[in-house]
Amino acid sequence: MSFNQILPFISTVVMFIFAVYVFQRYAVRRAPHYLFWGIGLTLFGIGSFAEAYLALAWNIWVFFAWYLCGAILTAAWIGQGTLYLLFRKKWVHVVTAVLILGSLGAAYLLLQALPTLDESVFTTSRPISEQYSTKVLEAGQIASAGALTATQTYQGKEVTVVRGIVPLGSPVRLSTVVFNIYGTLTLVGGALYSAFLFWRKRVLPNRVVGNVLIAAGALSVASASTLTRLGYGQFLFAGELVAAVLMFAGFIVAGRLAPQEEPAAQQVMSAATD
Repeated sequence: MSFNQILPFISTVVMFIFAVYVFQRYAVRRAPHYLFWGIGLTLFGIGSFAEAYLALAWNIWVFFAWYLCGAILTAAWIGQGTLYLLFRKKWVHVVTAVLILGSLGAAYLLLQALPTLDESVFTTSRPISEQYSTKVLEAGQIASAGALTATQTYQGKEVTVVRGIVPLGSPVRLSTVVFNIYGTLTLVGGALYSAFLFWRKRVLPNRVVGNVLIAAGALSVASASTLTRLGYGQFLFAGELVAAVLMFAGFIVAGRLAPQEEPAAQQVMSAATD
Protein backbone atom coordinates (compact mmCIF):
# COMPACT_ATOMS: atom_id res chain seq x y z
CA MET A 1 0.00 0.00 0.00
CA SER A 2 1.42 3.38 -1.04
CA PHE A 3 1.44 6.50 1.13
CA ASN A 4 -1.13 8.08 -1.22
CA GLN A 5 -3.50 5.17 -0.51
CA ILE A 6 -3.08 5.67 3.25
CA LEU A 7 -4.17 9.33 3.09
CA PRO A 8 -7.94 8.69 2.78
CA PHE A 9 -7.81 6.44 5.86
CA ILE A 10 -6.21 9.32 7.77
CA SER A 11 -8.91 11.66 6.44
CA THR A 12 -11.56 9.20 7.62
CA VAL A 13 -10.21 9.19 11.18
CA VAL A 14 -9.98 12.99 11.24
CA MET A 15 -13.54 13.40 9.94
CA PHE A 16 -15.07 10.92 12.40
CA ILE A 17 -13.28 12.59 15.33
CA PHE A 18 -14.53 15.90 13.97
CA ALA A 19 -18.10 14.55 13.68
CA VAL A 20 -18.09 13.30 17.29
CA TYR A 21 -16.88 16.73 18.45
CA VAL A 22 -19.68 18.47 16.54
CA PHE A 23 -22.37 16.05 17.79
CA GLN A 24 -21.15 16.71 21.34
CA ARG A 25 -21.65 20.42 20.74
CA TYR A 26 -25.16 19.69 19.48
CA ALA A 27 -25.94 17.63 22.60
CA VAL A 28 -24.98 20.61 24.77
CA ARG A 29 -26.46 23.50 22.77
CA ARG A 30 -29.25 21.80 20.77
CA ALA A 31 -28.54 24.18 17.88
CA PRO A 32 -29.67 22.61 14.56
CA HIS A 33 -26.58 23.77 12.66
CA TYR A 34 -24.43 21.45 14.78
CA LEU A 35 -26.75 18.53 13.96
CA PHE A 36 -26.51 19.07 10.20
CA TRP A 37 -22.77 19.72 10.34
CA GLY A 38 -22.36 16.48 12.28
CA ILE A 39 -24.44 14.50 9.76
CA GLY A 40 -22.52 16.03 6.84
CA LEU A 41 -19.16 15.27 8.42
CA THR A 42 -20.24 11.68 9.08
CA LEU A 43 -21.17 11.39 5.40
CA PHE A 44 -17.73 12.83 4.53
CA GLY A 45 -16.08 10.19 6.74
CA ILE A 46 -18.08 7.35 5.17
CA GLY A 47 -17.24 8.60 1.69
CA SER A 48 -13.55 8.93 2.56
CA PHE A 49 -13.42 5.39 3.99
CA ALA A 50 -15.22 4.01 0.94
CA GLU A 51 -12.75 5.80 -1.31
CA ALA A 52 -9.85 4.30 0.63
CA TYR A 53 -11.36 0.81 0.32
CA LEU A 54 -11.91 1.23 -3.42
CA ALA A 55 -8.22 2.05 -3.80
CA LEU A 56 -7.61 -1.55 -2.74
CA ALA A 57 -10.52 -3.61 -4.13
CA TRP A 58 -13.96 -3.43 -5.76
CA ASN A 59 -17.22 -3.81 -3.86
CA ILE A 60 -20.52 -2.62 -5.31
CA TRP A 61 -22.00 -1.57 -1.95
CA VAL A 62 -18.84 0.27 -0.96
CA PHE A 63 -19.15 2.07 -4.30
CA PHE A 64 -22.78 2.84 -3.45
CA ALA A 65 -21.66 4.35 -0.12
CA TRP A 66 -18.91 6.38 -1.81
CA TYR A 67 -21.16 7.73 -4.54
CA LEU A 68 -24.11 8.59 -2.28
CA CYS A 69 -22.29 9.83 0.82
CA GLY A 70 -19.14 11.29 -0.72
CA ALA A 71 -19.92 12.33 -4.28
CA ILE A 72 -23.54 13.47 -3.78
CA LEU A 73 -24.63 14.35 -0.23
CA THR A 74 -21.69 15.57 1.88
CA ALA A 75 -21.41 19.18 0.74
CA ALA A 76 -25.17 19.76 0.74
CA TRP A 77 -25.70 18.50 4.32
CA ILE A 78 -22.75 20.46 5.73
CA GLY A 79 -23.98 23.50 3.80
CA GLN A 80 -27.45 23.06 5.30
CA GLY A 81 -25.86 23.42 8.73
CA THR A 82 -24.35 26.74 7.66
CA LEU A 83 -27.79 27.83 6.40
CA TYR A 84 -29.25 27.14 9.86
CA LEU A 85 -26.43 29.12 11.44
CA LEU A 86 -27.07 32.18 9.28
CA PHE A 87 -30.86 32.20 8.90
CA ARG A 88 -33.20 31.34 11.76
CA LYS A 89 -36.31 31.46 9.58
CA LYS A 90 -39.16 29.01 8.96
CA TRP A 91 -38.30 28.73 5.26
CA VAL A 92 -35.06 26.98 6.21
CA HIS A 93 -37.17 24.06 7.50
CA VAL A 94 -38.82 23.88 4.07
CA VAL A 95 -35.39 23.69 2.44
CA THR A 96 -34.48 20.93 4.90
CA ALA A 97 -37.55 18.93 3.87
CA VAL A 98 -36.55 19.33 0.22
CA LEU A 99 -32.99 18.24 1.06
CA ILE A 100 -34.22 15.10 2.84
CA LEU A 101 -36.59 14.16 0.02
CA GLY A 102 -33.89 14.90 -2.55
CA SER A 103 -31.40 12.72 -0.66
CA LEU A 104 -33.88 9.83 -0.62
CA GLY A 105 -34.49 10.39 -4.34
CA ALA A 106 -30.76 10.32 -5.06
CA ALA A 107 -30.42 7.05 -3.11
CA TYR A 108 -33.27 5.56 -5.16
CA LEU A 109 -31.73 6.66 -8.46
CA LEU A 110 -28.39 5.18 -7.44
CA LEU A 111 -30.03 1.88 -6.50
CA GLN A 112 -31.69 1.86 -9.92
CA ALA A 113 -28.28 2.46 -11.55
CA LEU A 114 -26.46 -0.39 -9.77
CA PRO A 115 -27.45 -3.14 -12.28
CA THR A 116 -26.11 -1.00 -15.15
CA LEU A 117 -22.64 -0.39 -13.68
CA ASP A 118 -19.68 -1.39 -15.85
CA GLU A 119 -17.51 -3.07 -13.21
CA SER A 120 -15.00 -4.23 -15.84
CA VAL A 121 -13.70 -0.65 -16.08
CA PHE A 122 -12.67 -0.56 -12.42
CA THR A 123 -8.98 -0.54 -11.51
CA THR A 124 -7.17 0.10 -8.24
CA SER A 125 -4.46 2.00 -10.09
CA ARG A 126 -6.62 5.15 -10.40
CA PRO A 127 -8.76 7.01 -7.81
CA ILE A 128 -12.44 6.11 -7.99
CA SER A 129 -13.26 9.80 -8.58
CA GLU A 130 -11.28 9.60 -11.81
CA GLN A 131 -12.98 6.52 -13.24
CA TYR A 132 -16.59 6.43 -12.01
CA SER A 133 -18.14 8.55 -14.76
CA THR A 134 -18.47 7.78 -18.47
CA LYS A 135 -17.67 10.94 -20.45
CA VAL A 136 -18.02 12.02 -24.05
CA LEU A 137 -14.64 12.62 -25.67
CA GLU A 138 -14.98 15.89 -27.57
CA ALA A 139 -13.25 16.53 -30.91
CA GLY A 140 -9.56 17.18 -30.35
CA GLN A 141 -9.56 15.75 -26.82
CA ILE A 142 -7.26 12.88 -25.91
CA ALA A 143 -8.09 10.27 -23.30
CA SER A 144 -5.82 10.23 -20.26
CA ALA A 145 -3.26 7.46 -19.85
CA GLY A 146 -4.88 4.17 -18.86
CA ALA A 147 -8.42 5.27 -19.77
CA LEU A 148 -10.58 2.98 -21.90
CA THR A 149 -12.54 4.37 -24.84
CA ALA A 150 -15.52 3.10 -26.80
CA THR A 151 -17.96 4.24 -29.49
CA GLN A 152 -21.66 4.34 -28.71
CA THR A 153 -24.88 6.07 -29.71
CA TYR A 154 -25.89 8.91 -27.40
CA GLN A 155 -28.77 11.36 -27.96
CA GLY A 156 -29.19 10.15 -31.51
CA LYS A 157 -25.59 10.40 -32.65
CA GLU A 158 -22.48 8.27 -32.50
CA VAL A 159 -19.88 9.51 -30.01
CA THR A 160 -16.57 8.38 -28.62
CA VAL A 161 -16.60 8.03 -24.84
CA VAL A 162 -14.09 7.47 -22.07
CA ARG A 163 -15.59 4.45 -20.35
CA GLY A 164 -16.55 4.83 -16.72
CA ILE A 165 -18.35 2.72 -14.14
CA VAL A 166 -21.59 4.74 -14.31
CA PRO A 167 -23.04 4.73 -17.85
CA LEU A 168 -23.57 7.83 -19.93
CA GLY A 169 -27.00 9.40 -19.43
CA SER A 170 -27.70 7.75 -16.06
CA PRO A 171 -30.19 10.01 -14.15
CA VAL A 172 -28.25 9.74 -10.89
CA ARG A 173 -25.40 11.75 -12.42
CA LEU A 174 -27.56 14.87 -12.50
CA SER A 175 -28.09 14.65 -8.74
CA THR A 176 -24.32 14.91 -8.23
CA VAL A 177 -24.26 18.28 -9.96
CA VAL A 178 -27.34 19.66 -8.19
CA PHE A 179 -26.30 18.66 -4.66
CA ASN A 180 -22.72 19.86 -5.06
CA ILE A 181 -23.71 23.25 -6.47
CA TYR A 182 -26.09 23.75 -3.55
CA GLY A 183 -23.48 22.56 -1.05
CA THR A 184 -20.76 24.81 -2.43
CA LEU A 185 -23.01 27.88 -2.43
CA THR A 186 -24.23 27.34 1.13
CA LEU A 187 -20.96 26.14 2.66
CA VAL A 188 -18.41 28.40 1.00
CA GLY A 189 -20.74 31.36 0.46
CA GLY A 190 -22.22 31.05 3.94
CA ALA A 191 -18.84 30.77 5.64
CA LEU A 192 -17.48 33.83 3.84
CA TYR A 193 -20.68 35.81 4.50
CA SER A 194 -20.55 34.94 8.19
CA ALA A 195 -16.88 35.94 8.33
CA PHE A 196 -17.72 39.26 6.65
CA LEU A 197 -20.46 40.02 9.19
CA PHE A 198 -18.17 39.60 12.19
CA TRP A 199 -15.31 41.42 10.47
CA ARG A 200 -17.56 44.38 9.68
CA LYS A 201 -18.70 44.65 13.30
CA ARG A 202 -15.09 44.27 14.50
CA VAL A 203 -16.13 41.62 17.04
CA LEU A 204 -15.27 37.97 17.61
CA PRO A 205 -12.21 37.71 15.33
CA ASN A 206 -12.12 33.95 15.99
CA ARG A 207 -15.40 33.62 14.07
CA VAL A 208 -13.80 35.42 11.12
CA VAL A 209 -10.73 33.16 11.11
CA GLY A 210 -12.81 30.03 11.73
CA ASN A 211 -15.24 30.66 8.89
CA VAL A 212 -12.43 31.47 6.46
CA LEU A 213 -10.77 28.15 7.37
CA ILE A 214 -14.05 26.29 6.76
CA ALA A 215 -14.43 27.94 3.36
CA ALA A 216 -10.79 27.16 2.51
CA GLY A 217 -11.36 23.50 3.42
CA ALA A 218 -14.44 23.26 1.20
CA LEU A 219 -12.58 24.89 -1.69
CA SER A 220 -9.64 22.54 -1.16
CA VAL A 221 -11.69 19.38 -1.69
CA ALA A 222 -13.62 20.99 -4.56
CA SER A 223 -10.35 21.96 -6.29
CA ALA A 224 -8.91 18.47 -5.79
CA SER A 225 -12.06 16.92 -7.29
CA THR A 226 -11.85 19.26 -10.29
CA LEU A 227 -8.20 18.34 -10.87
CA THR A 228 -9.16 14.66 -10.69
CA ARG A 229 -11.76 15.11 -13.43
CA LEU A 230 -9.06 16.79 -15.52
CA GLY A 231 -6.83 13.77 -15.14
CA TYR A 232 -4.71 14.77 -12.12
CA GLY A 233 -6.05 12.24 -9.64
CA GLN A 234 -2.83 12.10 -7.65
CA PHE A 235 -3.87 15.28 -5.80
CA LEU A 236 -7.29 14.04 -4.65
CA PHE A 237 -6.41 12.22 -1.43
CA ALA A 238 -4.04 14.96 -0.29
CA GLY A 239 -6.71 17.58 -1.03
CA GLU A 240 -9.28 15.68 1.04
CA LEU A 241 -6.89 15.43 4.00
CA VAL A 242 -6.10 19.15 3.80
CA ALA A 243 -9.85 19.87 3.64
CA ALA A 244 -10.52 17.70 6.70
CA VAL A 245 -7.81 19.42 8.76
CA LEU A 246 -8.78 22.95 7.67
CA MET A 247 -12.49 22.42 8.35
CA PHE A 248 -11.79 20.76 11.70
CA ALA A 249 -9.58 23.68 12.72
CA GLY A 250 -12.16 26.17 11.45
CA PHE A 251 -15.03 24.73 13.49
CA ILE A 252 -12.88 24.59 16.64
CA VAL A 253 -11.69 28.19 16.23
CA ALA A 254 -15.14 29.52 15.32
CA GLY A 255 -16.78 27.69 18.24
CA ARG A 256 -14.54 29.11 20.95
CA LEU A 257 -16.91 31.64 22.51
CA ALA A 258 -16.64 32.79 26.08
CA PRO A 259 -20.05 33.05 27.82
CA GLN A 260 -19.90 36.85 27.76
CA GLU A 261 -19.31 36.80 23.98
CA GLU A 262 -22.40 34.79 23.06
CA PRO A 263 -24.81 37.79 23.18
CA ALA A 264 -22.54 39.70 20.77
CA ALA A 265 -22.58 36.79 18.33
CA GLN A 266 -26.38 36.53 18.52
CA GLN A 267 -26.74 40.29 17.99
CA VAL A 268 -24.61 40.28 14.84
CA MET A 269 -26.47 37.33 13.29
CA SER A 270 -29.91 38.69 14.24
CA ALA A 271 -29.14 42.08 12.71
CA ALA A 272 -28.04 40.41 9.48
CA THR A 273 -31.02 38.08 9.08
CA ASP A 274 -33.99 40.15 10.29
